[in-house]
Amino acid sequence: MGYDGWNDEEILTKIQAGEKEALDYLMNRYKTLVYSKTKTLYLIGADKEDLVQEGMIGLYKAILNFKKERGVTFYSFAELCISRQMYSAIKRSNTKKNQPLNDYLSMDTLTSAINPSPEETFIDKETIARMKQQLSTLLSPLEQQVLQLYLKEMNYIQIAKVLRKKPKTVDNALQRIKRKLEIYCKIMD
Repeated sequence: MGYDGWNDEEILTKIQAGEKEALDYLMNRYKTLVYSKTKTLYLIGADKEDLVQEGMIGLYKAILNFKKERGVTFYSFAELCISRQMYSAIKRSNTKKNQPLNDYLSMDTLTSAINPSPEETFIDKETIARMKQQLSTLLSPLEQQVLQLYLKEMNYIQIAKVLRKKPKTVDNALQRIKRKLEIYCKIMD
């Protein structure tokens, strides 16, 4: 059975009804999304295919756990699940027993050596815009400022100086951000 003209939700209905072909089709349809996510990460000491496999696991989890009642498109949900699975894999690799795999670099830090295609640039801008919109509703204005500076690799003392706040205020904001993001991720499961 061909699914070429079908939308994601229609295919997901078939998957829930037990059609293995529908599952294979949707996994294949989203394989390019998984590959695009692996281009933004680099895991020292591991093969790129390791991240692809983690992304495919995230995609599979998205297919199993998607609920259209949540008001989120499958694409957005899959994108989140894929990213979370990859970041979890990187985090797991950062243990002492996996010391050779201890470092990972965002490819964003290496963009001066790489020229992204227009498609990748468009997808990245879309993803960032979507994430910013979600974070703007989740975080207070102070938390948003703290997060932006934290993502620029500033520590809480540096952030406190830039924002003219007490270090404890920034530390508390970082803790709140972490809790809110953990709750948000659990809700999305």
